[in-house]
Amino acid sequence: MTRSIKPLVAGNWKMNGLKADLAIAAEVARGYDAALKPAVDLAICPPASLLFTATAALIGSRIATGGQDCSTQGSGAFTGEISAAMLADAGASFCIVGHSERRTLHGETNATVKAKAEAAQKALLVPIVCVGETRVEREAGKALAVVKKQLRGSVPDGATAATLIVAYEPVWAIGTGLTPTAADVAEMHEAIRAELSRLLGKQTAAGVRLLYGGSVKPSNAAELMNVANVDGALVGGASLKAEEFLAIARACAI
Repeated sequence: MTRSIKPLVAGNWKMNGLKADLAIAAEVARGYDAALKPAVDLAICPPASLLFTATAALIGSRIATGGQDCSTQGSGAFTGEISAAMLADAGASFCIVGHSERRTLHGETNATVKAKAEAAQKALLVPIVCVGETRVEREAGKALAVVKKQLRGSVPDGATAATLIVAYEPVWAIGTGLTPTAADVAEMHEAIRAELSRLLGKQTAAGVRLLYGGSVKPSNAAELMNVANVDGALVGGASLKAEEFLAIARACAI
């Protein structure tokens, strides 16, 4: 963990959650106590149908909300899309872009991810730009090269530490229960920080929060969150269980 950076734990609910499931967010808010608040930031990214309601329910808790994706466009005839401005209007502070499920299932390119990140920034949202390699790419020894290329193509020009978060999510670890070793995570996060230094300058890169995602759970959170250059977590399945999500937050606060 980068001691000069306050960690962030963001929960990605994906396509899960109905109104009744806002009880999860309420339970997280109750557990986000005076000891945790100064030590770690929390955010929940529910499905768009719950974003406004979740934001309203979390008022006063200091837990932020975010969107799971946004359009590259600001408005117009784009049926089924949601703009970054709409997310902001619903109360979001963050927006996940370039998640591997979007890249894989929807064919999103680095250029598309960059355009979405820029749209989020324009709407005063902080994009959480996701990068990560597949199992085949890692086994071929291409993991670092793949992620560096994704960064070069996906990170907005002129981003600052306050307007950018990067999440490393090895594709093969998402939802599988598998995680890379602490040494693998350390190597990748160091490489990401170095690549951001080349893209944005050393001073800016030093302040960008780098999250780890991919089967993060209470049993491995402490080890992962204590890796150098890991500044929090992007949590999938465990974010749907309040106590597990809070346990990961506590691991960041140590």
